[in-house]
Amino acid sequence: EFKDYQFKESKEDALKDLEDLVKKLPWTDPLKVWELNNSLKKKKTKRKKHNQQSSASKEKLNDDGEEERTDQKDASEQEDCAQATEPASGQGTEETEETGAESQNGGDDTEQPEAKDELHGGSGGETKAGDGKKGEGDAKVLKFRVTCNRAGDKHSFTSNEAARDFGGAVQEHFQWKADMTNFDVEVLLNIHNNEVVVGIALTEESLHRRNITHFGPTTLRSTLAYGMLRLCDPQPTDIIVDPMCGTGAIPIEGAMEWPSCYHIAGDNNPQAVKRAANNICSLLKKNENKESSTSVGIPLDIIQWDICNLPLRTGSVDVIVTDMPFGKRIGSKKKNWDLYPACLMEMGRICTPGTGRAALLTQDKKCFAKALSRMGHIWRKSQTVWVNVGGLHAAVYLLKRTWERIISFHPATQTEIQ
Repeated sequence: EFKDYQFKESKEDALKDLEDLVKKLPWTDPLKVWELNNSLKKKKTKRKKHNQQSSASKEKLNDDGEEERTDQKDASEQEDCAQATEPASGQGTEETEETGAESQNGGDDTEQPEAKDELHGGSGGETKAGDGKKGEGDAKVLKFRVTCNRAGDKHSFTSNEAARDFGGAVQEHFQWKADMTNFDVEVLLNIHNNEVVVGIALTEESLHRRNITHFGPTTLRSTLAYGMLRLCDPQPTDIIVDPMCGTGAIPIEGAMEWPSCYHIAGDNNPQAVKRAANNICSLLKKNENKESSTSVGIPLDIIQWDICNLPLRTGSVDVIVTDMPFGKRIGSKKKNWDLYPACLMEMGRICTPGTGRAALLTQDKKCFAKALSRMGHIWRKSQTVWVNVGGLHAAVYLLKRTWERIISFHPATQTEIQ
């Protein structure tokens, strides 16, 4: 990690410095961690496959045992009947034997499910990581790719150019083979203004996609959702609300990481509510597959509502975390001038005076600052965290609810705000 990396003004010189950086980096320890993580994944995959085979075998044995006991019981009953009645009743025994034979033949056709290997080409014997080590079996060269994430306006090169030249230097240094799809090692090159971070990915997919299967036009990264929630320091039994949930990234992340809290999510767009509900259902199925025998619920409810007229009791919410419309893909900056003050007022109504807090993400900083200045008697800004959202310079505002009690009539709950 380089906090203040000085890029050359010329594109050629800047890219040449990135190439030279490969030889200066301490690769040994990160690659050891990658190898350890890789071996743990293999063990987990083998254990999962073994458990699936064992459970399938047990089910087969149980089914065969029950059928065998049923056959014996039926045969015994038929034999008793044969002794007490005419010999013609022996046909029942033949039918029972045929049924038992069919059951046994059907049981032999059961296929064992195969566990998916989580690493492409990870089962090979090669563990070459720059130190000349080789694993068991025939050695084969590791396949890799470089992924560059860049943010900033003062760079003379593009992300693709940085990934290409940096990847060429990595290939020359380790003698690995470049492969953009079936890679064993993914080298991450993150450039944010003058900060450069180089790492090795330990997961096949980026963590910002976790728990989300149905994406919308502005789905928030799960990693950013987690950071916003953590900023509010949720406590057990807290009620956490996302009044503009979209596809549900924030409440889903909250329900998974803070299960002792209760999470409520809503949106005025029925399509967004449907996507969020589908994401919740997918998560429940995922948990059910893990537990196999019992289904584990999550403390989360979702509803369609109007952000300016929430059906929640006054002062009943501890934490509010939401991604507000930027005015680009959703809404417009002109509408935000009316929307933001109304949102802050309604959020202030439902939030607990004195102890309530809110983490609000927006890129329309000018509009938000103006709205917040008008709501200074309700909300106090305690912290601002700058974030990069799809290349946009956005901000997360951590607000504290004041002790101010506003007296006004709210038609949704038919109560007074005191």
